[in-house]
Amino acid sequence: MATEAATQALEVAQQIPSYLIYETLNGRPLYRKGYKEVLAKRKTPGEIMGCSDLQAIIVSTLRLYLGNHVDRKAYWVVTNEPGLHLRLGDNLSKDIALYEKEKVTVKGKFFDVAPRVVVEVDIKVDLEAFPAMEQDYIYAKTQAMLNFGTERVIWITTQSRKIFVATQGENWLTLNWDATVPVLDTVTLNVAAILTEEGVL
Repeated sequence: MATEAATQALEVAQQIPSYLIYETLNGRPLYRKGYKEVLAKRKTPGEIMGCSDLQAIIVSTLRLYLGNHVDRKAYWVVTNEPGLHLRLGDNLSKDIALYEKEKVTVKGKFFDVAPRVVVEVDIKVDLEAFPAMEQDYIYAKTQAMLNFGTERVIWITTQSRKIFVATQGENWLTLNWDATVPVLDTVTLNVAAILTEEGVL
């Protein structure tokens, strides 16, 4: 029965164009939110591949903030959905990642070493594969990155205005936007304060 279900899932996956895959996690392709509308020709691929204005502003603002506060000689603050290759069949996208320069060899491919910190803003995949939807996806992706060696994963949700923080060896926390969150070394961030200063809130 399980084999039959896996075979059917594989057949379905083979019928879906690869450009609609956002990432692969635990060997499973995860499709971009809205992919069904593209398959039904109700939307174009371009209509589902962008993010909202608020998501874009948050990512760009936090990228600038972190770039101004971390040691730029020691770290790269990368964005634009940089790929992270965990192993065969597992490739993740990230909104912002902080990498130690000394650990990265630039090869023109996906990163294959763990970033120290990852910051994610909202969810960009269709959640039908996850029983508890949003939580299961966040937990699974976060755990995969921690298992790979990332020290801290920070999720920012725009609808609920919550921050989820998972740090190696510590309890995972859910906080409000106005909480001050540790990033790395002595760097912290307060989403509400940063967005207020930018005139977004």
